[in-house]
Amino acid sequence: MLDAKSIVEDEKKLRKHYAFLFPGQGSQAVGMLRDDSLLELPAVSAMCETANKVLGYDLRDVCVNGPKEKLDDTVHAQPALLLANLVALEKLRDVDPDVVAACDACAGLSLGEYAALVFAGVLSIEDAFKVVKTRAEAMSEAAKVGSHGMLSVVGLDDSKLEEIVNAAKSSDQSAVCEITNFLFPQGRVVSGDKTILDVVQQQAQAAGAIKAASLAVSGAFHTSRMNAASDKLREALSQANFNKPRVAIYSNVTAMPIDADSDPDAIRDLLAKQLVSPVKWEQTMKNLVGDKKTKMFELGPNSQIKSMCKRVSLDCWKEFKSIDVNAEPKK
Repeated sequence: MLDAKSIVEDEKKLRKHYAFLFPGQGSQAVGMLRDDSLLELPAVSAMCETANKVLGYDLRDVCVNGPKEKLDDTVHAQPALLLANLVALEKLRDVDPDVVAACDACAGLSLGEYAALVFAGVLSIEDAFKVVKTRAEAMSEAAKVGSHGMLSVVGLDDSKLEEIVNAAKSSDQSAVCEITNFLFPQGRVVSGDKTILDVVQQQAQAAGAIKAASLAVSGAFHTSRMNAASDKLREALSQANFNKPRVAIYSNVTAMPIDADSDPDAIRDLLAKQLVSPVKWEQTMKNLVGDKKTKMFELGPNSQIKSMCKRVSLDCWKEFKSIDVNAEPKK
């Protein structure tokens, strides 16, 4: 029979396997944060006030009431997802503070990386909203220059998809078209000029892709089309106060952990590069699994990451927990 000390030690070992994951743009949905009881959490009420002060409008109202076109606009979607992700964190902290206190690894998908930075103590909530406001506005502005977008492709090997992308842009040396999101095995996003994306979509379908569908985003995110946005973001990052992380953050750019010894300027650089670099999410999840961070929590709406996890590690998916903020208030 185990004694109390052994049970505590076993629990500590288990808790070292926790990882918090924060979803990105595309997870938002009108009605999230509708539950008024969330505002009874002092931290949630305070962060809503902070967001409204930074943005100059009622962000929760946009989350709850939309309309959809407004919430889906990059300028609103990014701060809305940051708020939703952080509210989910506080929701978990309220029901299981020990898990939050013990978790020592996190990652966020694209925009979700900013919620991870707040959890890790790198950014204050106010600075996170200031930076994300600039990020969203800069990306929206960059998307207006030319006609470009993003295409989800599922079911093709990377070699085949790269062949299709290279062939599609070969006739125009100035064209931009790249694989920019490595989400799960044979689950990729291609970003670039719409004329080239149309060709990629047709050729991917002809090659037997399970899915080749345009995404409802305004630009070619994570490509050189976002260079101007990256420069503006870099300036905003330079004005924000960065602390060394208290837990490991797995970077989108490298898929490797940013640890407590990392220079804050190096973190700023990674965040600026993220706008113009591929998101290595599949490798991030594989690295988390390899580092024994197998008890995963998704903190944010709509279980975007859980679906990806199933294709990376079935064992992790079976124990995966989603802390959603779309639930209706209790009657």
